[in-house]
Amino acid sequence: MGGCFSKPKPVELKIEVVLPEKERSKEELSASGKGSPRAYQGNGTARHFHTEERLPAPHPYPGPQDCVEAAVCHVKDLENGQMREVELGWGKVLLVKDNGEFHALGHKCPHYGAPLVKGVLSRGRVRCPWHGACFNINTGDLEDFPGLDSLHKFQVKIEKEKVYVRASKQALQLQRRTKVMAKCISPSAGHSGSTNVLIVGAGAAGLVCAETLRQEGFSDRIVLCTLDRHLPYDRPKLSKVVTVDVRNKKVVFKDGFKLEYNKLLLAPGSSPKTLSCKGKEVENVFTIRTPEDANRVVRLARGRNAIVVGAGFLGMEVAAYLTEKAHSVSVVELEETPFRRFLGERVGRALMKMFENNGVKFYMQTEVLELRAQEGKLKEVVLKSSKVIRADVCVVGIGAVPATGFLRQSGIGLDSRGFIPVNKMMQTNVPGVFAAGDVVTFPLAWRNNRKVNIPHWQMAHAQGRVAAQNMLAQEAEISTVPYLWTAMFGKSLRYTGYGEGFDDVIIQGDLEELKFVAFYTKGDEVIAVASMNYDPIVSKVAEVLGSGRAIRKREAVHAAQQDWRHVLAHRERILSSSVVDLGRHAGVQGTKAKPWGQVPISSFPASRRAEFEPSQCLPLAAWIPSRMASAASRRCSPIRASAATDIWHWRWDRPCLFSLCWDWSPGGPCNMLDIILKLKCTHLQICVIPV
Repeated sequence: MGGCFSKPKPVELKIEVVLPEKERSKEELSASGKGSPRAYQGNGTARHFHTEERLPAPHPYPGPQDCVEAAVCHVKDLENGQMREVELGWGKVLLVKDNGEFHALGHKCPHYGAPLVKGVLSRGRVRCPWHGACFNINTGDLEDFPGLDSLHKFQVKIEKEKVYVRASKQALQLQRRTKVMAKCISPSAGHSGSTNVLIVGAGAAGLVCAETLRQEGFSDRIVLCTLDRHLPYDRPKLSKVVTVDVRNKKVVFKDGFKLEYNKLLLAPGSSPKTLSCKGKEVENVFTIRTPEDANRVVRLARGRNAIVVGAGFLGMEVAAYLTEKAHSVSVVELEETPFRRFLGERVGRALMKMFENNGVKFYMQTEVLELRAQEGKLKEVVLKSSKVIRADVCVVGIGAVPATGFLRQSGIGLDSRGFIPVNKMMQTNVPGVFAAGDVVTFPLAWRNNRKVNIPHWQMAHAQGRVAAQNMLAQEAEISTVPYLWTAMFGKSLRYTGYGEGFDDVIIQGDLEELKFVAFYTKGDEVIAVASMNYDPIVSKVAEVLGSGRAIRKREAVHAAQQDWRHVLAHRERILSSSVVDLGRHAGVQGTKAKPWGQVPISSFPASRRAEFEPSQCLPLAAWIPSRMASAASRRCSPIRASAATDIWHWRWDRPCLFSLCWDWSPGGPCNMLDIILKLKCTHLQICVIPV
């Protein structure tokens, strides 16, 4: 969920990473036996890494021999608010026109390479259609997460009504830009017992906090504590911190090592829940928290029987991944359908069917009663329903709890569930102490500052940045709209908002074909949206929610209908945004018949647009809801309706291909059409062929 298996690229900035005693080699220990902080370079080796050692970022406008410059379009080719992907030398550039000005940027999102031309342009930034990252069109800077890198911004000039773009050849190839980091000027003695900023937890929030401090010019010492041997990645383990002394601004580790701090960020992440049943200690039962866990599961499951306990995002992602490797995959879940609390029953059932079609067996509304072993290794799983399942490896994904036990006596506030309440600036109840990531509850601005916990990869990035900005007294507030995604069997599910407590779900599209958008509402307001094969509607909704404007039910349905063009584009059938009353056009004189599918838009009496070339005309076909096509056929003259519709097989829950053909004379069947066919969407008009 939100990148459970995502790994950010190695970040080359100076961060000192404290490891527990058992992970330190003897030569890393001081004379007193206390370990010195370590730093990671991009390849994971332990050493101090300074800014001046980094390769310089490519300049967007270097010398002429290193650049390419060309005219990419006419100034009138783009309207305000439009984007276009254009060829430039050996690469491509995203060209944007906003408020009368042209901007040229890298054309792919540096997070996972999504084509930004398919994203959403709004409020001076472009939002990625896949995962919701936002980039400023004036600078290319990353403004909202996920991801760590920004876009290159290229030079644009207008000459003789043509738009020219000039770009570095190297920048065109890289398609990503890392912002300049400040150099650490603080003494970096390995045995130093103090630091200006201490970050407990090396996950997304901790990483972004450290990076943001350096990007904002912070040059003092930063120490990032972790139990994990890897560079920061999603879902790290908690450092072996034993106590936090907020009065003396000191953290004590289990091996006795102490660190004093000026500012402290708590981002320890969460700890997975485990089974409490009989036999829970048997081998080959896992919770997925590290790359090593995932690799062991894949190795042990290959050609054998795998069982997943829990049908949430983690469990379902694991089940989907193992289907091509394991002999069998089974899922055990207490709820009636997967994702029920998050996505609702109807969407959950549709996704469950997709898994079943790929060989996954479900055992719903039951729990694990016992894990049975043979020679110490898992052999069978017994359910409370008395069903016994053969199993060689078991993955447990039944949720997690905040890893904040070490804070119980610290004076830092915790709620009844162990979460750390923070304000909009990510500050705890203790001055100088901030918290971010899975362990916090924070005020969600667009939900009337409701205190929520959102353990998303993207949200942790945003919280880490806000914490860093406020360590530097910049008075930043968290305002990010939650955005998550997952991919299963080649299908991508996207989600934005906060849908806890929804009371209704409005679904547009085809659940059976997994081409849908689901609006989750509370009262008359949309509080979350999920979609599959419906891009970029989730990004559009995220932009609206981020602007502070509420979305009503009726607006959601209208937006979904307009977005059918994205679903149907690959079928080369795009509907008109105009509401077309075909009956108005009966008996229009002076229209000549043209070859099949080549009637110009100017054939419509109301049209004032110039006549199109034949290559710009549509085939005589359009996708419309089946109810509308059926109603139209029943109301046509019996002879023509029968000829046109006898072979149609109606499906009331999906769109169909509807062709129109009639006599253009005043007495022909067209006069008998007394229904208005409302053919929705944008860009192209519907073509009519008189015969």
